[in-house]
Amino acid sequence: MQLDLLPALLEKHLSGRLHGPVVVEPLPDKGLAHWHVRMKGTGLLARIPKQSQMALAAQDNLLYQSVCFRRAAPSGHVPYLKDVIPPSDQMPRGALLVEEIVGVPASRPEHLGSIMQALAAIHALPVPEPQDRAPLLDEPDPLVGLVALIDVQARYLDHPAVPAASARVLKARLTGLTQRMATAVKPCPQRLITFDAHPGNFLITPTDKAVLVDLEKLRYSFPPLDLAHASLYTSTTWDREASFELSTDAVARAYEVWAAAVGEGIAAPCRGAMVPLRELMWLWSVTWCAKWLAEVANQQGSRGDGEDWSARHSEAALIAHVRDRVNDYLDPRTIERMLVEFHALQAALTA
Repeated sequence: MQLDLLPALLEKHLSGRLHGPVVVEPLPDKGLAHWHVRMKGTGLLARIPKQSQMALAAQDNLLYQSVCFRRAAPSGHVPYLKDVIPPSDQMPRGALLVEEIVGVPASRPEHLGSIMQALAAIHALPVPEPQDRAPLLDEPDPLVGLVALIDVQARYLDHPAVPAASARVLKARLTGLTQRMATAVKPCPQRLITFDAHPGNFLITPTDKAVLVDLEKLRYSFPPLDLAHASLYTSTTWDREASFELSTDAVARAYEVWAAAVGEGIAAPCRGAMVPLRELMWLWSVTWCAKWLAEVANQQGSRGDGEDWSARHSEAALIAHVRDRVNDYLDPRTIERMLVEFHALQAALTA
């Protein structure tokens, strides 16, 4: 897509809705899935897909994302969606026009409490009847569905760039995963979750409210997956502008902030699942890392207008940063560190 065509495209789309020409300002390239462009003086950003992380075709991807914004809107912790620009020759994946949030990156451990409050507000939203949940992902058994996705990604653990020692440990953790977690996870209710709650996807407003600005993967599943994604080492050190590390006690306190905010009706049946689902979210993350290492060099793309992790969509500095993070997360020492943390967190939460 040619970013220099954006002013004319956006002005044409917004004709009659805004006064005067549209002045656009591309924002720094900081994500693998979207470009963001500020429309000065409007309070809006254009959110332009580079690809679909849900492996959806362009039009379906726009629909899915638009529903994500609308379903989460009543929480008060997401930008409002103003409009959707359909795919065209000049903008083959279309775009979403969303509210620009004024805030700073969630870059400090103290911000985690605000993130947990935001997640609780989303998790507490009423869940529609089953027939009204589409197009958002709503699997009969989210554990089975997520393990199946992890298994697909785990095929990439044999890639030469993945340390053999790491691959062995991860494959061992994947053995009998569903059976190992089923009892603990079964009581946990399915709610609307973000499935992309790492701190880099939040901005902190001047009133200390956390706003989730990247809504692409919402689904009906287990809330502790979000708690994990917000506080795992593989999440809190992912983003260049929102990087920090947490102690086990800090993670345990954050989980309790969420529980107090969401209420015991949702929190209580999830308590036994918190650490098992933390490991599950981590396994999804590290197997995705193996997949990214295998696919980033594909300069031609491989899935039409759907999923495409090739480096051609992003600036070299971003790709270098992601590669550094991925290599760290797949390092045997990091993997051992994470397994030790799971045991320590279980003890802290039990205490």
